[in-house]
Amino acid sequence: MRTKEDVLKILDRRVVVCDTTLRDGEQTAGIVFANLEKYKIAQMLDDAGVQQIEAGIPAMGGDEKTAVKHIAHMGLNASVLGWNRADIQDINDSIDCDVDSVAISLSSSDIHIQNKIKKSREWVLNKVSESVQHAADHGLYISCNAEDASRADLDFLIQFAKTAKEAGALRLRYCDTIGREDPFTAYDRVKKIIDVVGIDIEMHTHNDFGMANANTLAGVKAGAKFVSTTVMGIGERSGNTALEEIVMACKHLLNIDTGIHLLKMKPLAEFVSLASGRPIYVSKPFLGSNCFAHEAGIHTDGIIKDHKNYEPYGPEEVGLQRQIVIGKHSGRSTLVADLSTRGIKLDDDTAALLLENVRIASISMKRPLTSDELLYLYNDLIKGANTFDR
Repeated sequence: MRTKEDVLKILDRRVVVCDTTLRDGEQTAGIVFANLEKYKIAQMLDDAGVQQIEAGIPAMGGDEKTAVKHIAHMGLNASVLGWNRADIQDINDSIDCDVDSVAISLSSSDIHIQNKIKKSREWVLNKVSESVQHAADHGLYISCNAEDASRADLDFLIQFAKTAKEAGALRLRYCDTIGREDPFTAYDRVKKIIDVVGIDIEMHTHNDFGMANANTLAGVKAGAKFVSTTVMGIGERSGNTALEEIVMACKHLLNIDTGIHLLKMKPLAEFVSLASGRPIYVSKPFLGSNCFAHEAGIHTDGIIKDHKNYEPYGPEEVGLQRQIVIGKHSGRSTLVADLSTRGIKLDDDTAALLLENVRIASISMKRPLTSDELLYLYNDLIKGANTFDR
């Protein structure tokens, strides 16, 4: 088994991806991964360069514990982490699986402390200290998870983080458990914890208000080192921070290399989509078939001249393809460009007449036209045939 020092070397970079597709992703209502699928996903995450894989919850026992232990013995480059409650027996179950890292989770907000676990703040701090110390005594790398951190009193959250650090935790997972955080407060709170406690922070955000990626990015800007992700953003309720989206946001918006191999993201997502029964919707950033589909005349004219006019990155970067769609919103430049590939040169007058017929056809059929259908319309126009007799 890896030592804590070995894990620290794996995690030695500005931003580290800890992917929880196999734990929080599978907690999506209705999703169940077979163990063989889990092993394949773990291997694909590792091949993609993910530095830490949250493999599951060993305390569940049965197939779950079997899967976590198998993944820990797959010889992956990534660190393998088991999720635990702040409970000695949970941690012992993770130790049985030979994982090199553990996440120890306990409520940090008064809402949870009073209404969920029905304990006191003092009890929480004692439990954090006891469980983290137990894991530290076994030489594990430890992340202490502050559940519902976004609703926790900041002074208590700082005390929670200090207690975890003093007991041996190397990072605090800032959990936006119900997705109610906003990027502005996330930045301020994360920066304050880092400044006061001096502990690594992991952003674990949910998407209930559509801000999971934004909150994670805000945390990174505030100094958070770890991002908790799931492939395609699958997760409980509205999902989690999406692996592919935060990786690309770090690269293009913050100029931070996460070490993820971009061309491996689409095959990984396609497999997770198949295993989870969750489709990749056409407009999904960095994965969907419409990411580089252009129809509007002004846009396609700009793309034909230089793709940078209307694309923030090239399709080849993520293994997608550019599509120029012929339809109701097309402009003449699209028709000129398409027919030029067949050796046909359109003059302005012909292009204008052909465009009118393209728009009529697209509206009539309620869809775009194929390149062959454009050719048919062109041939009819040249022959003087009245394709659309109004």
